[in-house]
Amino acid sequence: MARKKKFVSNDTPRPSESKVILELIQYDDKNHAKFEDIPITELIANIKPHHVNWINVDGLHEKSIIQKIADHFCLHTLLVDDITSDHQPKVEEYDDYLFFTLKMLYRIEEDKIEYEQISFVLGKEYLLSFQEKEGDLFGALRDRIRLDQGRVRKKQADYLLYRLVDIIVDNYYSVLDAIGQKIENIEEDIYKNSSDQQFRNIQKLKKELIYLRKALYPLRDAMSKFIKDESGFIEPANVRYFGDVYDHVVHLIDSLDTYKDLTSALMDIYINTLNTRMNEVMKVLTIISTIFIPLTFIVGVYGMNFNTEKSPWNMPELNSAYGYPVVMGIMLIIVIGMILYFKFKKWF
Repeated sequence: MARKKKFVSNDTPRPSESKVILELIQYDDKNHAKFEDIPITELIANIKPHHVNWINVDGLHEKSIIQKIADHFCLHTLLVDDITSDHQPKVEEYDDYLFFTLKMLYRIEEDKIEYEQISFVLGKEYLLSFQEKEGDLFGALRDRIRLDQGRVRKKQADYLLYRLVDIIVDNYYSVLDAIGQKIENIEEDIYKNSSDQQFRNIQKLKKELIYLRKALYPLRDAMSKFIKDESGFIEPANVRYFGDVYDHVVHLIDSLDTYKDLTSALMDIYINTLNTRMNEVMKVLTIISTIFIPLTFIVGVYGMNFNTEKSPWNMPELNSAYGYPVVMGIMLIIVIGMILYFKFKKWF
């Protein structure tokens, strides 16, 4: 399925704080309510049946709060451990709920991908989301729920999960596009002036692509479980929406493989550029050495310490008034002649 253009929120995460932020968004097709920054006991008391209850937790360092939520919804102990520890994307089915965790990427900041782990617990009338720090990509979706725009208010919690995951996956495109731009910039820099900095940039790119590979391939497997869902937590009419997200993940993996090949090509270009520069330097040095070979021969001949005054093999130019400038002229002619010959051969 072809990639489609979607709205990606410009919300950016804010630095995490020591305080855990709790938020409850509650709605059905007619009513909407929002409770935020309230104690956990008050939040739990406001949960209503026959409504979609979206509980969002920003900050995972206070395990007592997470444990109270887990106790209320009867979450498994192992699931709580998965929420508070780092994991690859995965889906796990329980009797009364569905657990899903993945990486939420924001952007590339100072040559590093900014990300956090986000976990979801989907029940019949609720959706729990656990984030490592305050701030996310869901500001626009919250507004759409409040204003009753789109289908969210007319659907159940599984559709809300789809919309959240869809926003996260769509933002992967922004990160990949930033990596693609970095590849183009590095390639231009290599052609202009190869240096160790380009080599380091290529190595950083490789690390980023390795991280994305670890995030996307398990995510593809996790999304396939939603398509094949037999737990009953995903309505049959909504399975096709998760299938659309699956297609996006597959497309992202294809783009990732392309960028991986381009990064490998960058390394080849870098090495070839260095070799070409080295060959140019060696060629110039070789030409200079070749030019001086006959000159060295002539100087060596006249540098021999033989007394040739009484020999038939004497050097008459040794006593000539113009011997020195004549020999220097001959050497200059040799240099010019060799340079012209090298130019004719296009050796430089």
